[in-house]
Amino acid sequence: MTELGGVNRSSFYRFDPNGKRGKDRDMDLRDAIQRIALQWPAYGRPRITAELRRRGWQVNPKRVYRLLREDNLLCARKRRFVTTTDSRHGRKVYPNLARELVLTGVDQLWRADITYIRLREEFVYLAVVLDAFSRRVIGWALERTMEEQLTLTALRMAMSRRSVDGLVHHSDRGSQYASLAYTELLTASGIAISMSRKGNPWDNAACESFMKTLKYEEVLRNEYRDLGEARASIREFLEKVYNRKRLHSALGYVPPVEFEAQLASRTKERPQLLVA
Repeated sequence: MTELGGVNRSSFYRFDPNGKRGKDRDMDLRDAIQRIALQWPAYGRPRITAELRRRGWQVNPKRVYRLLREDNLLCARKRRFVTTTDSRHGRKVYPNLARELVLTGVDQLWRADITYIRLREEFVYLAVVLDAFSRRVIGWALERTMEEQLTLTALRMAMSRRSVDGLVHHSDRGSQYASLAYTELLTASGIAISMSRKGNPWDNAACESFMKTLKYEEVLRNEYRDLGEARASIREFLEKVYNRKRLHSALGYVPPVEFEAQLASRTKERPQLLVA
């Protein structure tokens, strides 16, 4: 009926044939919500509410939820993530140091992980390094194989961008992270090595969560023709969308780059003690 009539389904449901026609008091808000939902299909009510407030709206979360429900914009439940970890190797594994850390700033703990990405005719693999405090992607690499060069490239990118003084690097027990080349690079740079406990995915849950975000907000929305196209699109998402635009609930609904800038600003504003 709505297709034949050329009207939006939500407009059909809101129409009252016995009532007087008048302007929908939520029309402007609905338009703003629909624009956000179109730009960020995986955003739920909390992030849409936060984004509305960043755009100047004074809005109640219950009102946002009602409009999302009425306009059929509530996001779908996510499917389970598939792991790529292969810990069946004879290489040295390290204890979990991340469990004892209380983070107060960036470059205290990095988290690393690998996921697969499906192209039209093949699978490729993405390795990322995140700052655990700001959730910012600071290193990444996309290649056709899961060899140790994949993770080394991501690690070297992170090291070229950030400070490693007093740093702990955490990953799962996968063979790529336990390889001699990888662990030697960490040790030579003065970086402490930390690994998840055996069979415990929660030890690297923040990285797993990021991978889900990547899959549902970038990868599953596209059909990459080849590795070059996938690399360009994922670079755009990681560097310009996720780091700079996407609101992160753990950061008070601001993007990682903005969170780091706020942190740096607060640090500069602290008064310095004068030593006689």
